[in-house]
Amino acid sequence: MNYKLIYIIIGVIFIYAGSINAQVPSPVPSQNKPIILMGGTAHLGNGEVIENSAIAFENGKITTVSKADNLNLDFTAYEVINVEGKHVYPGLILANTSLGLVEIGGVRATVDSRETGTLNPNVRSIIAYNTDSEVIPTLRSNGILLAQITPQGGVVSGSSTIVQLDAWNWEDAAYKTDDAIHLNWPGMFQRSGREASSGTTKNPNYDKTVALLDKLFTDAVAYNKLKDPKTTNMKLAAMKGLFDGSQKLFIRAGYVKEIVESIKFAKKHGVKGIVLVGGDEDAWRVKDFLKENNIPVIVANLHRLPKRKDEDVKMPFKLPYLFYKEGILTGLDYPRTTSSMNLPFYAGTAAAYGLTKEEALMTITSNMAKILGINDKVGTIEKDKDANIIVSTGDLLDIRTSNVEYAFINGRKIDLDNKHKRLYRKFKEKYDKQGK
Repeated sequence: MNYKLIYIIIGVIFIYAGSINAQVPSPVPSQNKPIILMGGTAHLGNGEVIENSAIAFENGKITTVSKADNLNLDFTAYEVINVEGKHVYPGLILANTSLGLVEIGGVRATVDSRETGTLNPNVRSIIAYNTDSEVIPTLRSNGILLAQITPQGGVVSGSSTIVQLDAWNWEDAAYKTDDAIHLNWPGMFQRSGREASSGTTKNPNYDKTVALLDKLFTDAVAYNKLKDPKTTNMKLAAMKGLFDGSQKLFIRAGYVKEIVESIKFAKKHGVKGIVLVGGDEDAWRVKDFLKENNIPVIVANLHRLPKRKDEDVKMPFKLPYLFYKEGILTGLDYPRTTSSMNLPFYAGTAAAYGLTKEEALMTITSNMAKILGINDKVGTIEKDKDANIIVSTGDLLDIRTSNVEYAFINGRKIDLDNKHKRLYRKFKEKYDKQGK
C-alpha cells in the first residue's frame, strides 16, 4: 500500500475543506422578484431626504420612490423589507482605484496594475481585473458598489473601466468600459536626495516628456480623422474617445503651474472632457482657472497632513467644502486600495469641516456619477435608475454607527460577508470557548 500517496490525498482534502469557508462569496443571480424597502430614512444622493420612505425596484430598476404614507401599491407580489429606523442610500462609487489589480502590495505576483513603458493609452485595466480579490467584499460591506478600475504608472497609464463589485469575471463586472484615459503629467521638479530635508531641482526631462506627449496627442488627432487608415495603430486608435467625447482625460498634476499647463495642453488638442485627480491645496490656488474651464476635481487623501508647512493643519479636511462653495463639481476618493473601504468615513470628515451630511454624501454618489459620466444610471435613488442601494442601521458616514445591513446591485441582494468578518467570527468563537 502506498501510504505516502494516501497522506498526500488526505492532506489535499483537509486543505480544500479548510478553504471552502474562505472563498469570496459567489455572485448572486439576477433579481427575480420585486422588492420594496419600507419605512427607512432615504438619503437620495441629490441633497433630498425622505423620512418614512418607500423604495421599490423590479428587474434591477427603481420603480417607486415616495413617502410610505402616500403609497398606493399592491404588495402581494413584492418582497417587503422593513427598514424602519434605518437609513437608505444610493450605492457608493469609488474612483481612481487599483482594486482587483493589486491584492498584496508586497507580493509582486499579486500586482498587475501597470505596464512597462511610459506612453500606454492602449492598455486596458479591465483585462487584469480580478473579481475573486478578497479586498472587494470589504468595500461592499461599507456600501461601495461601483469602482473605477484604473491603471497606474508611466505618463499615459491606459484606460480605466467602471465595474460593479459582484461578478463572476471581468466581462460580467464591466459597467462602463474604457471610460477614461489616465495622464500623469510630468513633474517640473524632482528631489535631489532621499532625505526628507533634501532640496528640489528642476526636472531635466520635463520638456522632453512634454514634447513626447505633444507628438502622441497630435498624431492621435490626425490618425482618428482618417476614415480608413491603411495600418492600425493601437495606441492612437485607443485615444479616439478623447476627441469625440466618449472618453474623459483624467489628469494627475501636482504643482500650480503643472495643473494649468496640463489642462491647457489637453484643451489645445481638443480633448472634450477633462477631470483633475488628486485635487489638493495647489488645485485650490487655481480655483478660478478650474471654474473658468469647467474642470471637475476629485479630492484624494483627505486624511493627511497639509502639503506645505505654512498651511492650516486642517486644510485637507476643508478642501471638499472649499471647492463645493466655489461651484466646482467635486468628488472624493482614496487611491490606496487597502484603505479605500473607508471612503464613506472620509466623506464624514468632509461633513465635519464645512459640508452638510447630504452634500458630503453627494461627493461619493451623484457628484462622482456625473464626473464618471454614468449619472443617467446611478448616483441617486430615482425612478428608472439602476437599483444600486444600501441600507445601514446607522449613519453611513459615521464610523461609530455605520453598519451596512443590506446592499443591492441592479436589484440583486448581495452577500456582505468578507474575510474580516470571517476572521472575527473564527477568533470570537475560539476565545468565547476559552472563557467558559
